[in-house]
Amino acid sequence: MAQHIARKRFGQHFLSDGGIIDAIVREIAPQPGDAMVEIGPGLAALTQPLVERLGRLTVIELDRDLAKRLREHPQLDVVESDVLKVDFADLAARFPGKPLRVVGNLPYNISTPILFHLLGCAHLVADQHFMLQKEVIDRMVAKPATSDYSRLSVMLQWRYEMENVLFVPPESFDPPPRVDSAVVRMVPLATPPAVDAARLGEIVQVAFSQRRKLLRHTLGKWLQEHGFGGEFDVQRRAEEVPVDEYVALAQAVAP
Repeated sequence: MAQHIARKRFGQHFLSDGGIIDAIVREIAPQPGDAMVEIGPGLAALTQPLVERLGRLTVIELDRDLAKRLREHPQLDVVESDVLKVDFADLAARFPGKPLRVVGNLPYNISTPILFHLLGCAHLVADQHFMLQKEVIDRMVAKPATSDYSRLSVMLQWRYEMENVLFVPPESFDPPPRVDSAVVRMVPLATPPAVDAARLGEIVQVAFSQRRKLLRHTLGKWLQEHGFGGEFDVQRRAEEVPVDEYVALAQAVAP
């Protein structure tokens, strides 16, 4: 079979380190019959050990040539699509009574949009294990009052427990990316706070729009415009406000 050349427009970097692959599979801990979906299987470096343990695996692949190769594997169900256009509720319906387990080496150029796309179906998911740029994972798991704490931190932490479980150096890939990578485990909270996600997203986006300024210059004005009469300390910067305070504010200024 002809060698596949990594395509820059798809952000392709293929995992090639056997030791790292084994470590990722151990972290995922696939069990026979799990309703697992892999995003971006590529050359099947992770796909093969997963499907051997699962028995069957659904994969989402945008690259037409790679999707054609993957269809030759009798235990794979191939969804040839941009993952941002995939309805994960439809995928979940294929596995009645089973929560989805989502895994993948996400394209680094669209990793954040993918994470936000999946946020809407977190109630259908048991867990997610993703390989991402390490600095993105640092932001995902960051604590308040740190330089990595950001909009991404808040918007994911209100819905997931997250943990950086594995460091992956550039030489583990072919071709090597110019950044360090890592694997994150994301487990949806069993009883997340009841909040309008769109309103929370709006508040957090306004707050972090000028993160070096005090919130009175950004979120303070927004709260005035929306008739908020409660108490909220705007003499702080966005990175100083814990996740639960953003959630409480979104609940108080519900649409």
